[in-house]
Amino acid sequence: MNLKKRVMSLMVAGLMTAGLAACATTPPTTTPAGTAAPTTTAVATTTPSTTPPATTAPTGEIKFKPGTYKGEAEGFHGPIKVEVTLSETAITDIKVEQTETEGVGDKAIESIVALIKSGTTLKVDAVSGATYSSKGILEAVTAALTSAGADIEALKNKTAGPGGTTGDVEKTTDVVIIGGGGAGLSAAMSAHENGAKVIVLEKMSRLGGNTIISGAAYNAADPKRQAALTMTDLEKKTVEGILEMTFDDAKVKTWQETLKQEWKEYTDSKKTTLFDSPSMHKLQTYLGGDKKGNPELIDVLCENTYPTIEWLEAKGMLFKDYIFTVLGGLWSRAHKPEKPLGTGFVQTYEDYIEKNKADIEVLLDTKAEDLIMEGGKIVGVIAQGKTGKVTVRASKGVIIATGGFGANVEMRNKYNTSLWPDLTNIKTTNHTGATGDGIAMAEKVNAGFTGMEYIQLLPMGDPETGSLSGNIEQGVQNRIFVNKEGKRFVDEGARRDVMTKALMEQTDSYMWVIVDKNSYPTGDTINNFNESIDDLVAAGRAFKGETLEELAGKIGVDPAAFVKSVEDFNKAVDGAKDEFGRTLFDKKLDTAPFYAGARVPTVHHTMGGITIDAQAHVLDQDGKAIPGLYAAGEVTGGIHGTNRLGGNALADINVFGRIAGQNAAGAK
Repeated sequence: MNLKKRVMSLMVAGLMTAGLAACATTPPTTTPAGTAAPTTTAVATTTPSTTPPATTAPTGEIKFKPGTYKGEAEGFHGPIKVEVTLSETAITDIKVEQTETEGVGDKAIESIVALIKSGTTLKVDAVSGATYSSKGILEAVTAALTSAGADIEALKNKTAGPGGTTGDVEKTTDVVIIGGGGAGLSAAMSAHENGAKVIVLEKMSRLGGNTIISGAAYNAADPKRQAALTMTDLEKKTVEGILEMTFDDAKVKTWQETLKQEWKEYTDSKKTTLFDSPSMHKLQTYLGGDKKGNPELIDVLCENTYPTIEWLEAKGMLFKDYIFTVLGGLWSRAHKPEKPLGTGFVQTYEDYIEKNKADIEVLLDTKAEDLIMEGGKIVGVIAQGKTGKVTVRASKGVIIATGGFGANVEMRNKYNTSLWPDLTNIKTTNHTGATGDGIAMAEKVNAGFTGMEYIQLLPMGDPETGSLSGNIEQGVQNRIFVNKEGKRFVDEGARRDVMTKALMEQTDSYMWVIVDKNSYPTGDTINNFNESIDDLVAAGRAFKGETLEELAGKIGVDPAAFVKSVEDFNKAVDGAKDEFGRTLFDKKLDTAPFYAGARVPTVHHTMGGITIDAQAHVLDQDGKAIPGLYAAGEVTGGIHGTNRLGGNALADINVFGRIAGQNAAGAK
């Protein structure tokens, strides 16, 4: 199989899935009173002009009247126009005219078109993060097919044809990796460069998992890039506060002692640039998880975050030169890729796989179901392809990298025993494949689990979809949150769980993110999801005001309370004590235009999972390594404790994916 042809064309889009059932037939209508939401229309023209209805053959095969048919619908930036060519039994071609966002919306369209054509089906997931573009292309194609007299309901229920394998298949290799997200693909690169042949099993029809729809912030202490930032007095107090704490764990005490020496050297040097180090990162990760994280794992993570950036860069990954503070990251150490979302990571992995496709095979549409254990050792995987069983035996090791269970409502309710109220109706940022499959497989072979009750919510979900798209913040320092009354209610630089719990106490668990021109110097300035602020405003997903009072009117909050919230924040930027104890500041919110974007709580990450050691071996319920079995990424537990720092997930999946691949290849 040509990986470029089969996989690369699908890279961005379907990877950011949210079921079509969750997508409205019109853009979100939860806009303030008096504000018009954009509308969606679909029109179709037909060539030829008279066509009898299509039929469904007795065998279930859908029949068409051959010809070319036109359809049109609204996307995010304007109309999406299509010409759909039909043979008697298939959709043979789809030509598209569109002006969607480069790198996101256009890729969503490319992927959806490929999936429609490959299976002659309308049973295709939309793209969370490119919802309007996805909906637009599907509606345009549907309009064209409707004009052709096609059986639309049959097409919506038609499963695409076989992909990946045909019939029962048996394969052998050195290392089998279950899961084609960031952890699995970094493990594939690592295992291969350490001499192993690799097979990756991915249940979805595309690679990327949650990685490709993430904000893609990657935490690492990086003196070179952090030298552009100035240390504030409040940040100095944060370091000094950590140095005054008392710790019980012996390893954590060594981190603190190292930090003391590093801090003394920094202060003696009279430097003014931002201070950071792996020791500081370790202590904030440990404290941010309420001291529940495993110090051995935290130590490995934070010592290897920057070397792993260098490893990725050597493979072609590009990061921007500046550092920022990501939501809940607590410190300015987040690296931002050059490409939008997580596309840069996935492109890097896939480029490597393509160059080494003789030794790395990817099987899509292949759902791993059971691990093969012989003589107490894991020696392979049994999976289900579209048309038969797939058995892959591994001579060196199996790596579980299936991600978390944030999209599995039943599973997250089962384990949500302490942190949150009922999560049944809370949407998620996760792709639809994040259903905890690896947990179930590991349980069958007596694997140990840790921290399963620790589920992370963000205060940053899109009110309609739960996704992160549409979030207008550009970094922690230069924005505030206000509730429906126009009042601030939390330290916006706090931990993610702290901010989300505070949001849940507000009216309708609903807030507005507020920024100004400092975040968006021009209307075409984009957010972390490659969406321009002008486009978000035009779509009714953000609101703009030349004065604070005008913006308050547009979002329906009390103008006096809103203005006071901004004024009090600006005083804190100047050095006044912040009423919520916030310590992360940069610029005032004082330069028009001002912008607001709505956000709600959303399920984001599951910190608990399979127990591993520092070498990524899976441990059984007695704490002993299960021979031949490794795990990496969100499927594992023990690193993040009760709460993951923002920016630590991309570091985690790459650091431990790399370690798992290396050790599986060497059978250590």
